[in-house]
Amino acid sequence: MTDDTYKDRQNLEFFQWPELSKIFQQLAELVMVSPNNLPKRLRGEIFTMASIAGGCQHCQAHGAYTLNLLGVDPARIRDIWVFEQSQTFREAEKAALRLARDGASVPNMVEPTHFSDLRKHYSDRQLVEMLAVISLAGWFNRWNNSIATVTDQESVDWAQDHLKDVGWTLGKHAGEAHEKRRKHPRSGEKDGIEY
Repeated sequence: MTDDTYKDRQNLEFFQWPELSKIFQQLAELVMVSPNNLPKRLRGEIFTMASIAGGCQHCQAHGAYTLNLLGVDPARIRDIWVFEQSQTFREAEKAALRLARDGASVPNMVEPTHFSDLRKHYSDRQLVEMLAVISLAGWFNRWNNSIATVTDQESVDWAQDHLKDVGWTLGKHAGEAHEKRRKHPRSGEKDGIEY
């Protein structure tokens, strides 16, 4: 990268504010990892769909690779990008992915029909948890896209191997050698956090 636009961007990650980092990691663990009423796979799929709608290739790669680490088939992960046409997802899952796509869009495109469709399959508590995942993804998307966070090579390699067909590219999240992030934070710890 020859452009100085993102010079020293690693100094702008929210980990630079330790109190914020600690509280945010607790929130991320509560929303994405702790036992709750939504399966981890669905939470990860909602996160990834929200990141697709939010336009953050870094979060798309992290969300998709995290699903892979959870044992989700790469074809299913790839189908998140085309879920409306996919036979992979049940109608309940498609309704959740619609909420993620439309809730992460700017302007927000969620309408009452989203909730009437979702309530055929999910409880109000599950809907609250879906909204928490979408909102958490929004935080990650805005921060990582604003500073063009450099994506770890592990996630990049996986995404380039499995997501090219749906149009995923690394975009502005490539970086110089000194900016390279550690490997994917969950790769060594299945129940770890960070998307």
